[in-house]
Amino acid sequence: MRPSSSKEKQIASSGSAARPGAMQAFPGSVQSALRSKAMWSLILALAAGLTLRIVWVACFQEFDDDSFVYATIAKNLMVNHAYALDNPFHLTLIRMPGYPVFMAVVFTFFGKMNYNAVCWVQAFIDMGTCLLLAGFVCDHVSRRAALVTLWIACLCPFTANYAAIPMTECPEIFFVALGMFAAGRLIQSINMQRRRRWAWFALTAAALIGAIGMRPDGVLLAGAIVPAIWWYTKKTAPKQGLRIAAACALLAGLPLVPWTIRNYRAYHVFQPLAPRSAMDPIEQPLEGFNLWFTTWEVDFVSVGEIWWRGDSDPLDIRLIPSRAFDTPEEYQQTAQLITEYNDVCTITPEFDARFRALAEQRIHRHPMRQYVELPAARLADMWFRPRIEYLNDAIPERWWEWSKHPQKTLIAAAYALLNLLLLACAAVGFARRRVPFAAMLLLYVLLRCMVLWQMPNAEPRYTLEAFPMAIAAAGIAVTRQQISKSAS
Repeated sequence: MRPSSSKEKQIASSGSAARPGAMQAFPGSVQSALRSKAMWSLILALAAGLTLRIVWVACFQEFDDDSFVYATIAKNLMVNHAYALDNPFHLTLIRMPGYPVFMAVVFTFFGKMNYNAVCWVQAFIDMGTCLLLAGFVCDHVSRRAALVTLWIACLCPFTANYAAIPMTECPEIFFVALGMFAAGRLIQSINMQRRRRWAWFALTAAALIGAIGMRPDGVLLAGAIVPAIWWYTKKTAPKQGLRIAAACALLAGLPLVPWTIRNYRAYHVFQPLAPRSAMDPIEQPLEGFNLWFTTWEVDFVSVGEIWWRGDSDPLDIRLIPSRAFDTPEEYQQTAQLITEYNDVCTITPEFDARFRALAEQRIHRHPMRQYVELPAARLADMWFRPRIEYLNDAIPERWWEWSKHPQKTLIAAAYALLNLLLLACAAVGFARRRVPFAAMLLLYVLLRCMVLWQMPNAEPRYTLEAFPMAIAAAGIAVTRQQISKSAS
């Protein structure tokens, strides 16, 4: 028996007829059939993904208070040429400028305050995200794995439904996927000394700028990609990789300079990113109320029932879970405070100080609960709860109350299981070392979890920016294929 050539060994070890090298092992008719099948699968995946997003936009379009904030800033950019809010009209810095500018562009072409047009544009942006994730996997694993990834991305309801919500999540996820794709090609081109590396460098920098411009936590993408460029090129081109990584960091931060100067001129504060409190310097943050909320909040439902209602609507102590009260005396103190608040529905400095006093007592009694147990529980809730927060008309926030709506509870449970399956497949892909540039992707997920650990409100949408990593890893895990050596 003649010995196998190195090329044949590579084809045999890959186990994929989708790779260019593997295709050569088949007769021309078989190759044509395989290509035709893959092409039809690609077309069907894109058609199914676009149909899903059309259904979301047409039937399940939702709005958030943030939607109106962004739209107001966009309107004032167009009409008053000022980055400002209304009622009363005042300059603002509570949101990064990327999404208001995006909305202003859409409003320019389709009419002011045309939220519907924003959602339709986002539907096509989200389809671009699907193609970028498939391209990333195709570059570093195989065409077959890329096709599976494309199907998962196109049919993922957790990201698709955000196309129907005028908020930053859809374009932010796009920029994360673009960063993965462009950085992968940039690292590959540096290692192989290709001339096109400067084009991929520009695209990578554009992804970082876009991510930061959309959301303040978009800086986490730069925090993962910039060191990864150096890390994955330090053996083949250490100096060039370091220079390109530094240049990416410089370009990513450059647009923040005029934004920071503008904020200093408007409010005399150093604010390179949007503030965590989402409040302008002229507003008074409810520090005591917010601190008290963090001493017991775990589930997203409490965010809507208590946190968002503070300082504007009555609070119902029956909706506060029992873990918010360590003793009967503390329950009585809290009930009395909430009763007095409900008379005016305004958190005065006196009320805020009393909420702070309650919070400090609870933290003093159980510091481990405050700084470890509750943040861990909030983080778990953000990752694993059913992602039905913008399906309130179809599924109530208290989805687990079986006796009130058994069918809706089952739908929510199915959502939770689907989310768990996706994350489990992604974990398998990472655990078996099948995911390209795993250190870069996991670093981003880790940085995001570190930020979410400190968040007072457990909103599942804050984990969506890490779903491009999860979708790519899940697609690779399902196909059981190995990554290329250059991406390990």
